[in-house]
This record gives sequence, structure tokens and C-alpha cells, in this order.
Amino acid sequence: MNKLLSGRGLLLALILPALVLAPACASKPKVDWNSRVGSFTYDQAVIELGPPDRMTTISEGRKVAAWVTGRTSSPRVGFGVGSYGSGVGVGVGTSTGGGPIEKVLRLTFDQAGNLVQWENTRR
Repeated sequence: MNKLLSGRGLLLALILPALVLAPACASKPKVDWNSRVGSFTYDQAVIELGPPDRMTTISEGRKVAAWVTGRTSSPRVGFGVGSYGSGVGVGVGTSTGGGPIEKVLRLTFDQAGNLVQWENTRR
């Protein structure tokens, strides 16, 4: 076995991919939407989330607004470590299968602009 792959070289080859991918795994704090029903307004939603990606008016003047909060797919990640002679290489590759899946937050507001219903969906 190559001396570079023993000790620090192997440790670096194993830890480097984890350090590169770690920020992608961070999550946002969860919002308790149930506690906001009746007291959260459309204007507050726009301030917090930005303009909705889609919006429509339904019966009784209610507004349904949707925000895309994330996109996912079926990622495949591959790691490789190899050596040839005195050289060492580390590789990371990704691929996705199928189409993207959008995470959507759908908020329904009454005529006065107060939140009356919410749901997280995927499409």
C-alpha cells in the first residue's frame, strides 16, 4: 500500500468529501404554522418568504398562495480513492435520476388577508 494512503493521506481522502457535503445537509428551523393560523397575514408572508411563486383567488375572495421551498431529486453520490505509483487521487461524483420534485408551501388567506389554512406538499 502506498505510504500516502496510510495515515494522513487516507484520513484526508475520507474526511474531505464529508466536509464538502456537510453544508448541503444543514436544515432551517421548522415553522409552527398551526400557531400562525388566524394571526399571520399575507403581507407578513410576503415579507418573510418573498412574493409567492403562484397565487390564485378562490371562492369568497380567499387567496391561495404557493411558495417553492426546495427542490429535490433522487441523488446518487459516489466517492472514489485510488493510487497509481506515487500518485493518489480522490474523486466525488453525483448524478440524479428522474425529474426534480418541488417542495411547496401552500397558504390560504381569507378576504381580510389572515391565514386560515396551510399545507406542505410535493409536486
